[in-house]
Amino acid sequence: MPKTSVEAERAYRDDRFSARGVFTSDRSKVVCGYFEPDQFITVHAPDSDVTVVVQAGRGIVRDGDEEHAVEPGAVVSVPAGRDRGVRADGKRLEAVLVTAPPPTDAEHEPVRKGLENGDFEP
Repeated sequence: MPKTSVEAERAYRDDRFSARGVFTSDRSKVVCGYFEPDQFITVHAPDSDVTVVVQAGRGIVRDGDEEHAVEPGAVVSVPAGRDRGVRADGKRLEAVLVTAPPPTDAEHEPVRKGLENGDFEP
């Protein structure tokens, strides 16, 4: 198992959120996510569970029809098949995201399209 830290992986992008993969297997995927203010992961509903653990900053985690305001220490889990998304709320946001099983490329297509179009909710 690799050892790293949120600090060691820290990388921001001007054009969209940054996802730094730290572990992937057939059963799970772990990424450190770095969001500038108002950057996001587009709402989508892959067939995998996700847990978001906020390390720094503030944001919103979409869980179906609910939006959870999050801050450091918050943990939000969203079951497979339910709409989910993450958005920084006026400040930088850093979070660890664990998905099980890892989403497929096809399931992430709505995210790619949303990022291209600047749409949090397609």
